[in-house]
Amino acid sequence: MLADAAPNKETALTLGVFDGVHLGHCHLLDRLVRLATPPLIPLVLTFSNHPITVLRPGTTVGHLSTHHQKVELLKAQGVQAVVSLEFTKDLSQISAHDFTSILFDSLGMRGLVVGPDTALGRNREGDLDFLKKCGDEMGFWVEVAEPFVMDGAPVKSRLIRSSISEGDMTASAKMLGRKYSLTGEVIAGDKRGRELGFPTANLKLDESMLMPGDGIYSAWAVVDGVRYPTATSIGIRPTFDLTERLLEVHLIDFNQDIYGKQLCVEFVSKLRDQEKFSGIEELIEKINQDVADARIILEQDRGSQVA
Repeated sequence: MLADAAPNKETALTLGVFDGVHLGHCHLLDRLVRLATPPLIPLVLTFSNHPITVLRPGTTVGHLSTHHQKVELLKAQGVQAVVSLEFTKDLSQISAHDFTSILFDSLGMRGLVVGPDTALGRNREGDLDFLKKCGDEMGFWVEVAEPFVMDGAPVKSRLIRSSISEGDMTASAKMLGRKYSLTGEVIAGDKRGRELGFPTANLKLDESMLMPGDGIYSAWAVVDGVRYPTATSIGIRPTFDLTERLLEVHLIDFNQDIYGKQLCVEFVSKLRDQEKFSGIEELIEKINQDVADARIILEQDRGSQVA
């Protein structure tokens, strides 16, 4: 299975989920790329699903990147080969020695870069001491990359998911090294925003992706390579007693037909929580304020990018 995807070259590799390819991942990948000197090439073995969803059935994990985004981000870090593997119950039962042998034989592993808490194989029996011993026996070196620490704590995908779920887009962007984004096709909605004077683009999103917490956000919308300022709503629209959770994007000062196009939303900051208003007039007044606030924040964000 892995042999079919192997690059037919000897490799220095690392492995993991790499969801979001955040700054902690980039720190490890930089080490990998630097150590993968010719004839070795840097390779990443990544899992297409999160192992915890298999090890703890019923657990769901909102993704920080689609598989395509993850591969592109990995290659942008200098990784020359990416091999994707589905984590299954059968895979979780492979011994650490057998799994390490597969990496050596099928992926040409002659170097392994890991974090300090890495453990491979059944019941996580393949700890660092085990891997170093295997390396001596089989003929590969092991390099341990220290965690990437920010504000006194290692950067982890779990912390980024927590920040996004709470609507703290500043914290998530700091750990990701970029703004968190969602991309989807613009589809027809119920036209309720247009009736209020604030037409919105409704997106068909990848359901595996993590949605930020309910509220109103300042965000950039990227359509056909052009960025537009937006006030973006996530929630169930309680003023209208609705229950479907939607992402609705109001592109400010924009009047083009973009149905069927791909739109990427880059979140900048949360403006406020979702609220239920007493009537339409109060809602419209609040949306006007949201748009005004979004203008100011996005203009500041634009200026910081130029600087």
